[in-house]
Amino acid sequence: MAPGGRQLEGAPEWRHPPCRDDQLGRYRAAAYGTSIDPRAGPVARLIAATATSAGGIVIRFQDAIPQFVVGRRKRERDRATWTLPKGTPIAGETLEETALREVGEETGLRVRIIAPLDAIDYTFVQRGMRIYKTVHYFLMEPIGGSMEDHDREFEEVRWVSFEEAPALLSFDTERSLVGLAAQRLPEFRSATS
Repeated sequence: MAPGGRQLEGAPEWRHPPCRDDQLGRYRAAAYGTSIDPRAGPVARLIAATATSAGGIVIRFQDAIPQFVVGRRKRERDRATWTLPKGTPIAGETLEETALREVGEETGLRVRIIAPLDAIDYTFVQRGMRIYKTVHYFLMEPIGGSMEDHDREFEEVRWVSFEEAPALLSFDTERSLVGLAAQRLPEFRSATS
């Protein structure tokens, strides 16, 4: 079946329920009708969910060289990821409040928002669910605190130059976001002067 429920010419008839667009505009098998026998093929059906987080790119200039904060998380076994600070909203929080709180907790720094930056989207599987996540980021500057006071979500927190980002950051979406922040450094510098 093609989108809209019409049969494509020369295509075999589908044995599964018809497809539809979900709330996010993705094309999916419908959730109604008989379930697919898990023994019939190698593809398992995952429950889909959405999630939202907020975080920041905290920037400082050290000897006129722009730097930003990253954290290292240990993942399964020996793998570690270098990533930007971010986290999930508490009920009733705005994205800005979430970003300030999460960046403060994860880095130990007190920060202020200079400007909204952008959002990134990615998908991952966790406990049998496919999660479609959007993370909203803000440009930030430190106004106090100490990295020694970061929480346990990161094993290590440090300042790195923008030149180090492509080799250090673990995820393409975050590398692209840091590239966008680098383009906005002149705007950032004038806003913090």
